[in-house]
Amino acid sequence: MGVFRKIRSRWRPVADEQEPPAPPLDPEWPYSIRPLTVAQLEECWRLDQRCFADGEAYSRETFQYLLTAPDALCYQANAADGTMVGFIIGIIEPDFTGHITTVGVLPEHRRRGIALRLMQRIEEAFRKCGVRTVRLEVRATNHGAQKLYRNLGYTVTQRLPRYYSNGGDGLLMVKALE
Repeated sequence: MGVFRKIRSRWRPVADEQEPPAPPLDPEWPYSIRPLTVAQLEECWRLDQRCFADGEAYSRETFQYLLTAPDALCYQANAADGTMVGFIIGIIEPDFTGHITTVGVLPEHRRRGIALRLMQRIEEAFRKCGVRTVRLEVRATNHGAQKLYRNLGYTVTQRLPRYYSNGGDGLLMVKALE
């Protein structure tokens, strides 16, 4: 996560605007992935506060911006009872680079494939919009997330000293989409 710069609106194919929730990839997986909208702002913001430490969690205003940005792709993961347990937000930048700005999964739901499926869903949506390169930032000490991203084909291209507002270093990771 990092500091956002305002991006210009421009025409692009709209992906997944009225898309129905995707069925679970297998019947044993008790979660679903569906679009995330500004209507879930409060729930998403509260979930983010539980997922990230001070200096990493976004403000409510940042989430409002992200969830209403014209070039944003936003998804939520829900448990069988409909409770949001994870989310992912990406922005298509003016050069058609996809920027995954945040991925969060509640601690008690981690290590169940939720982040993996959220990443796969957003990459699929980026492809539909003509994105060929995706980037993200990850805390240098978050080895679990780095392993997930490496397994998905991301590579570290740069260390970002004092990237997070609490002074933590970040890593820039990039992937070419096929």
